[in-house]
Amino acid sequence: MKKNRLTIKNGYYHSMMKLKVYNTLLVLFIAMTTVLAQNKVSGVVTDKASNKTLANVEIFEKSSGVLAKTNTDGYYEFTTNKKTITLVFFSYEFQVAEIQLTIATDTTINQQLEALGEQLSAVEITARKSKVFELSRLKDVEETAIYAGKKTEVILVDQSMANLASNNARQIFSQVAGLNIFQNDDAGLQLNIGGRGLDPNRTSNFNTRQNGYDISADVLGYPESYYTPASEALEQIQVVRGAASLQYGTQFGGLINFKIKSPNPNKPIEFLTRNTLGSNGLYTNFTSLSGTKDKFSYYTYFNYKKGDGFRPNSEFESKNAFIHLGYQLSDKTKLTGELTYLRYLAQQAGGLSDAMFNEDAFQSNRLRNWFQVDWLLYNFKLAHKFSEKTNFTFNFFGLNAERNALGFRTNRQDIPDNFAERDLIIGEYNNFGFEARLLNKYKLFGKDATGLIGTKFYKADNTSIQGPGSDGIGPDFELQTDDFPNYGNQSNFSNPNLNVAIFGENIFYLNDKWSITPGFRLEYIKTESDGFSKRINLDGAGNVILNETEFSDELNERSFVLFGLGTSYKPNDNLEFYANASQNYRSVTFSDINLVNPNFSVRPLVDETGLTGDFGFRGTLKEAISFDISAFSLFYNDRIGITLEVQNDNSVRKVRDNIGDAFIVGLESLIDFDLNKLFINDSKYRFNYFINTSVIHSEYVQSDESGIEGNQVEFVPQLNIKTGLRFAYENLQASIQYTYLSEQFSDAPNSSSDPLGSSGIIGLIPSYDILDLSLSYQYKQFKLETGINNVLDNTYFTRRATGYPGPGILPSPPRNWYTTLEIKL
Repeated sequence: MKKNRLTIKNGYYHSMMKLKVYNTLLVLFIAMTTVLAQNKVSGVVTDKASNKTLANVEIFEKSSGVLAKTNTDGYYEFTTNKKTITLVFFSYEFQVAEIQLTIATDTTINQQLEALGEQLSAVEITARKSKVFELSRLKDVEETAIYAGKKTEVILVDQSMANLASNNARQIFSQVAGLNIFQNDDAGLQLNIGGRGLDPNRTSNFNTRQNGYDISADVLGYPESYYTPASEALEQIQVVRGAASLQYGTQFGGLINFKIKSPNPNKPIEFLTRNTLGSNGLYTNFTSLSGTKDKFSYYTYFNYKKGDGFRPNSEFESKNAFIHLGYQLSDKTKLTGELTYLRYLAQQAGGLSDAMFNEDAFQSNRLRNWFQVDWLLYNFKLAHKFSEKTNFTFNFFGLNAERNALGFRTNRQDIPDNFAERDLIIGEYNNFGFEARLLNKYKLFGKDATGLIGTKFYKADNTSIQGPGSDGIGPDFELQTDDFPNYGNQSNFSNPNLNVAIFGENIFYLNDKWSITPGFRLEYIKTESDGFSKRINLDGAGNVILNETEFSDELNERSFVLFGLGTSYKPNDNLEFYANASQNYRSVTFSDINLVNPNFSVRPLVDETGLTGDFGFRGTLKEAISFDISAFSLFYNDRIGITLEVQNDNSVRKVRDNIGDAFIVGLESLIDFDLNKLFINDSKYRFNYFINTSVIHSEYVQSDESGIEGNQVEFVPQLNIKTGLRFAYENLQASIQYTYLSEQFSDAPNSSSDPLGSSGIIGLIPSYDILDLSLSYQYKQFKLETGINNVLDNTYFTRRATGYPGPGILPSPPRNWYTTLEIKL
């Protein structure tokens, strides 16, 4: 354990020389750029009926993805060294055109597109979106990002047949292998996903982004996501596993990027509204406006949610607004700005002990627990194309946010609220940063190559305050220190963070089929903690017998380098073999250290390090079966978790500590069968069957704690299956999905039940299964959706919370229904 705690100092610092050598080689490689014969293909795309030029028509090459997009004058151009290519011209409101070209010199291709002659059915719309997705899904290179050799997954949100109104993650992420999802509310106010042994709590082990910029509270100091974009506004969700640590941040989980819908390129105004009713008083409204006029484009939405919740004392109300403004300065330069605001207030029913859950899983004895979030995000982006080979992007982003947690907390969940002063935790997050990326495609010794270099600056100034809240019932988030000066849990900390990173990756194509992608990330991290906490003890009569203030002024600076290497082999357009290994790192967060939790104590903690590896193959078979089958391994050093400590009086105390080193290995697969193409072959139908499977083995391989080595790692179900059927005929669509997760532990000692018997925060999470049904029908501009979640009405839970919104067992929703009416004009 002590050896591992020197990883950063000894294991990373010596790699600085390696980084200098690598940077030198990278510069030399780019400097040795050799330009071979390149031919320009250009032209103008017009409407066949009116002969008007068409903007934002995407031009794809079947094997390599998007090549160009028409400007406001309908003009496009790109260069290629290929002699024969197949071009696809795509626009949602026009018929797809596909042509084959033989190119010997610069070529002009003017293309006319025919407008769609009639209203498309839901099946035809899905087929068209699937077509463009097949052409544009995460390629080796996207704008200023490199994905070659990485485990990547993309969710087309509006094709998921999920309950989007309540952000049902179990359904939305059904085709991402191996995700472990906390499900303890019926409105999707927060996203809680993990995988491969990573704690799902508030998605804190992923780098979460929206349109490419950070949205969590504090990427290093508090990487929890209290804000999740409205699913009804999303076009895609992009997931890149652990190898994302080089380009996007060091987290073990990787990247989750929510890509919000783009402005409609062919209308000055498009209006959409969706209203949803559901069980337990659920009502949601989603309304959006979108359009493009000349060089100006916009997309904006407002999302409102309210409900009573499926347990007593769990009402909520949420308001979320978003606006995107874009201006095309020229064919090569575009400016965009985005503003996001979220405010929600939720009553928290509290956690349960095991005995309480078994007696009545949906009871609540917490009347006065409340949670409030205010989230303001802003982003400015400059995208400039120096040439067809060189792209540059600059993102400036920031966050001003606050979250307040108020309630009665104790290490025994069966104790009724004493209606005294409540525990209040106030977190304020103020951060800003920028990320600049330059991507260059060039030739090296006659072979294609692509280099990416980037830098990120991030500065956060956060505060964490804990103290007495009011003794009332409602959501009063003001400190009441004057009224309750002797409250036991009091602290006030300022936690400024500074992070500067330089990163780079380079694709070297050894031939037309095989590429290798080395990469690095140089990190400088400076975290501080300045403040105080109080120790106040009372005797049985309530008299103060101890009142001490402990001041803290800590500074932790570290610099290190992460390395990674990926490879991709594509024997043909329908099959790819990929492999990747990348180092990971996770900083200790201030919430691990500063806050007083009555359910456990905290020992001094050190940062976590590790290595993620992926190997797999993906592709399609006869255009009817798509698959992605892979194996992964995760080496996780100094993993932070909860263990048990026997006291001198033989009592047991829960302790948060660096437990030890863990090794996690598994198989993940997603196979989708297009049964229509296999058996029916009728364009009026859509008929798919998918199976998403994850089989994982986990083990603590080293620990200084007794009784830990050989145990399973927390949050790792050995078997995780999601499978389902999706059927559609013209405008009618239906889906049935089944989910099964085997049992998993919530603590490193692998406690089968809570050793204290009354807290519910550790112990086994039993296996569970859920069946969901969804149905939709579209008629012209109207669409009706309905569904039943947890059809079998199984009683289960996925989470044992150590703090708010618990602590204790948080039950998952019973059977519930919803219905949505959408109008699009």
